[in-house]
Amino acid sequence: MSELLLTLLYITLIIHIILVSVAVWRVWSGENVIDRLIAVDLSSTLFLAVTVIIALIAGDSIYIDVALVLAALGFISTVALSKYIATEKVF
Repeated sequence: MSELLLTLLYITLIIHIILVSVAVWRVWSGENVIDRLIAVDLSSTLFLAVTVIIALIAGDSIYIDVALVLAALGFISTVALSKYIATEKVF
């Protein structure tokens, strides 16, 4: 991998880690449940992006498989929590 691409990937990784920390801070300091749910969804999506960037840096495809599983779990948890907030019943 070229040195310029590797440098850009590391810079992107640092930016995404900072964004994850901001999203996690929003989860803790959210004003209401909806804000916290959106922040959890954002932080899981950003963590997914961090996993893909690590896969690009390491050149290992196992991280892509982990990212796919995290994406599925993030979607299912967002739908379940949204339904619980709306109706106060899980199923």
